[in-house]
Amino acid sequence: MAWNGIFGHDDIVEQFRRAVGRGRLATSFLFVGPSGIGKYTFALRLARALLCQESDPRELDACGECESCTQADAGTHPDISIVRKPTEKSELPLELLIGPLEKRMREGLLHDIGLKPFMGGRKIAIIDDADYLNAEGANCLLKTLEEPPPRSVLILIGTSAARQLPTIRSRCQIVRFQPLAEDLLAELLVEQGVVSGIDAARKLAMQSEGRLDLAVELTQPEIGPFRENLLHGLAEPSFNSLRLSAAVLAFVEEAGREPALRRRRLAQVVRMAIEFYRQVTRAAGGAPVSDDSLSTPLVERSLATWAATDNVAPDCLDRSLEALAQIDRNVHQTALVECWMDDLARIYAS
Repeated sequence: MAWNGIFGHDDIVEQFRRAVGRGRLATSFLFVGPSGIGKYTFALRLARALLCQESDPRELDACGECESCTQADAGTHPDISIVRKPTEKSELPLELLIGPLEKRMREGLLHDIGLKPFMGGRKIAIIDDADYLNAEGANCLLKTLEEPPPRSVLILIGTSAARQLPTIRSRCQIVRFQPLAEDLLAELLVEQGVVSGIDAARKLAMQSEGRLDLAVELTQPEIGPFRENLLHGLAEPSFNSLRLSAAVLAFVEEAGREPALRRRRLAQVVRMAIEFYRQVTRAAGGAPVSDDSLSTPLVERSLATWAATDNVAPDCLDRSLEALAQIDRNVHQTALVECWMDDLARIYAS
């Protein structure tokens, strides 16, 4: 059963129900896990349930009809504050937390959460994209985390606890969200009309790491031909770093002129390589690989040639994971791609 439209996280729902039922709900949470698995939507549904005026808060089942639920669904609830990183920014702007320079601590999320609740009995603040807090923004959070306002709940959402300062991690209850199961993701893809048939949905789910956002991205018409070209290049024992670098950079440029769009496109490319090397590594260890008409024969070809050498596929996987982590650090994209490809070529040749 889905909780308030949320699938795949029933165990976390029960954790919160028990905490609320015992009157031991924490004041600060750090939601971590891959993007596209429902963390942000979960935070919104949790806020709505905690503020519902009609239902028993211990049940965490919002009625969906009272004034509080209606305003929460409309994004206009006076007791829910939300900040997210603007798409054109590489960091979460400080003014979203503490207000612009001329109104410091008189506006912003940290000001709003300190106000008396208007209608819901609680103040709830959600910081999406918490991975992109800079040092100044993270330090501004510490006072609120150390001395939370009465009847307040602060939720930070990120991909990894390791990306937060130790001082923030130590003051938050960490809630770990797992990727969606392939069968569940396939059902969601059909239900939301991303693909029309369950067989196509299952194949897409296998490539998507349990992430709905990644599955949707992979349906873009230009993705299929590029993925085929990339995987064929990765499967060749004579790794051509110059050709693959040029192909990757051209594909990234096609995403548009906005840096955010190019970063997202480059991340798509690196994830394709990560999934391929992960499949090769699994196959080399005797584990079954996904039933993908494109990647399966290429994995087998790799095992018969370059992947037969110990540690080549795991080393390529590690280097690709490192490249993925570098994308959001304002690293020059051309340099990033060329260094990544050159390093892969050296690993193949080792």
